[in-house]
Amino acid sequence: MRIAMFSTKPYDRRSFEAAPAAAGHEILYLEPRLAPLTAPLAAGAEAVCAFVNDDLSAPVLERLAAGGTKLVLLRCAGFNNVDLAAAQRLGMKVARVPAYSPHAVAEFTIGLMLALVRGIHRAYQRTRDGNFALEGLLGFDLHGKTVGVLGTGKIGAIVARILAAGFGCRVLAHDVHPDPGLQAIGVTYMEPRAIAAQADILTLHCPLTPETRHVVRAETLALAHPGLVLVNTSRGGLIDTEAAIEALKSGQLGGLAIDVYEQEADLFFEDLSNEILADDVIARLLTFPNVLVTGHQAFFTAEALGAIAEVTLANATRVAAGEPLGASEVTTAATVPHRA
Repeated sequence: MRIAMFSTKPYDRRSFEAAPAAAGHEILYLEPRLAPLTAPLAAGAEAVCAFVNDDLSAPVLERLAAGGTKLVLLRCAGFNNVDLAAAQRLGMKVARVPAYSPHAVAEFTIGLMLALVRGIHRAYQRTRDGNFALEGLLGFDLHGKTVGVLGTGKIGAIVARILAAGFGCRVLAHDVHPDPGLQAIGVTYMEPRAIAAQADILTLHCPLTPETRHVVRAETLALAHPGLVLVNTSRGGLIDTEAAIEALKSGQLGGLAIDVYEQEADLFFEDLSNEILADDVIARLLTFPNVLVTGHQAFFTAEALGAIAEVTLANATRVAAGEPLGASEVTTAATVPHRA
């Protein structure tokens, strides 16, 4: 199968070329993001391989279909950037990677949490400048704190277990499908508003859907104890960023660590160090000493990249052989097709 891969970085090419499942497929590696203007680059390809910030709206899918594309391979779990109704209308299959390395994202989440509450990122910058003072770096123990986990799918469940069993936290959770295994170790399920009112730390691990968009907004933050710490390694649209900025200014939000950002498409995965940031919101966030921003790297481990390549190519092989995709296929049928 001929596959046009968009938003390709050197590490993508290395992981796909090393995958045993690459045999039998011809991959065209393309650096640009998939968008209306770049869609014609896939002409003649039976499949396109897209990532989290590629545009798979109806106009793009229509251009791809006109060029002969029948399959969309997502090398990620989320699919909020795909117009599934348009894909179905055009007769295009959509496949994703339901799980690659949930441990990668879960462990990174804990790393962000620790770095933020203990000021590790600030201490690193200070000592590089010869400043070894501790003033301004006072943190707090995770042990005994109440942590809210919104979404307890594969990633959220690991985070909850690490926090409960590893750090001795009281864990409150919300998910449309409560996990009996987590309940058995003391995790308590409740509604998001109740969690926001009790949590010292809130971490997000749910998919981005119309129902979860801005699940953390001004009303949510107003319910919280002053000083709430918020962590997001799922999807940027889960947080109303403007509301978060206002809460940071008032002190209602005591810290924010994000690996995702609602308007990240034109920023993340690129080197903009020699340019002026045109995005005033992210620029404002970066001025706060109690904000930690990373560029969507929670998934970025050797194990995860290898699994993404293997599953993505296996999906292509199954479609080429006329076999069903199983859990990898994304359709409009499921209202909550996956949990992050």
